[in-house]
Amino acid sequence: MTRGKQKIDAQKRNAERNQKPKGSQLEARAAALKSSCHICKAQLANQNQLADHFASKHPKEPVSQAAQT
Repeated sequence: MTRGKQKIDAQKRNAERNQKPKGSQLEARAAALKSSCHICKAQLANQNQLADHFASKHPKEPVSQAAQT
């Protein structure tokens, strides 16, 4: 019976170690999204993505206006 208790204890320890941190990913996502398109309000991570977004989604608008947001 000793091995059975050791096995249960080991499973409990492993479950505690392997637990993912609880919490919302919304906070982490909001912190990562720093730039936004002033036309469609799409949120992007950096200025390079903003320039690419602007070139593909809003080709008639100048990119310099989007980079100022």
